Amino acid sequence: MSGKFVIPTKPVIFMTPAERLAGPLDDIIAHEDAQSMLDYEGELAFVLSKDAKDVKEEDALDYVLGYTVSNDVSARSLVPVEISGNQMGYSKSFDTFGPIGPCITSARLIPDPQTLHMVTKVNGGKRQDTQTAEMIFGVKELIAYASKNRTLKQGTVVMTGTPNGVGWFSNGLLTHGDIVDVEISEIGSISNKVVFK
Repeated sequence: MSGKFVIPTKPVIFMTPAERLAGPLDDIIAHEDAQSMLDYEGELAFVLSKDAKDVKEEDALDYVLGYTVSNDVSARSLVPVEISGNQMGYSKSFDTFGPIGPCITSARLIPDPQTLHMVTKVNGGKRQDTQTAEMIFGVKELIAYASKNRTLKQGTVVMTGTPNGVGWFSNGLLTHGDIVDVEISEIGSISNKVVFK
C-alpha cells in the first residue's frame, strides 16, 4: 500500500477487463482524459492454474500457475467519487493500462512469492524499491479472500498491490515519452513507454 491511505483490514478487490493487459515492451497509450494525473504502480502479479472457489489459505499456492511482473497504470484524475462512483477499477481499465511480462515464471521455481525484490524506475530514476515480504496481504491471503463465495477462473491474472513510491504522492506523475521499468527478482523486467494520444 502506498501513500497516506489508512491500511485496510481486508484486501481491496476490483475487477478490470482483460483488454487492459499489454506486453512487456508495449506502449502505454493514454487518451486525453487520462493524461493529467497518470501514475505507475509496479506490482507482483500471478496467474491462476485452475478455477478457484472458497480456497483455504493453506492451499492457496496450489492454485498458482506462476508469477509475472506488472505495472497497474492508473489515471488518478478519474478516481474521485463524482467521476468513478468510488471505484478504483475505472481509472485502471483502459487498453494498455496493464503491462505484464516478460514471462510467467513457474510457481515451482518460486515456492515462496513473499521473498522477491521489486524495483520500479521512471526514465532510469528509482521510484519504488521493496520486498514482497512487505505486502499488506500476501498471495495466499489474496487468493483465499478473493475466492470466497465466487469462482476465479483458470488463467485469471491477479495484480497484488503496489508499495510506497507512486507518483501521486511524490509529484512524480507520468508524462508523454516517459519510460517505466519494473523489475522483480527471479522473474524479469518490463519496460513501457508512455504515449499521450
